[in-house]
Amino acid sequence: MTVERSHDAEACKQVDSGIARVFQLLGKRWTGPIVAVLTDGPAYFTDLRRAIPGLSERMLSDRLTELGSAGLVLREVDEGPPLRVSYRLTEAGGALEPALDELAAWAKLHLPPDRRPDES
Repeated sequence: MTVERSHDAEACKQVDSGIARVFQLLGKRWTGPIVAVLTDGPAYFTDLRRAIPGLSERMLSDRLTELGSAGLVLREVDEGPPLRVSYRLTEAGGALEPALDELAAWAKLHLPPDRRPDES
């Protein structure tokens, strides 16, 4: 004999749309670390690559384009010579710094230090 349980769909919580949007962007691999590096100030493309081990040039370029489209990062070209491209956070991007600081503090307290999330 099976017992049917009533399910109140109204009682189920849905994720906040703001949380869904922020994690859709910042939840992508490498995006958070890129923003975190840029909180210290503008950086050249090569400096960003060096600051984030394992990040390929193509992925960095893709993520910077996405962050630029979202209005979080500005691309600035120094005509030189030599021609150099730097990236900096917009006001909206810089406003993420307190949240990133809180996430970093949480990770230090609650995530094992010897294991990265992408490792199984």
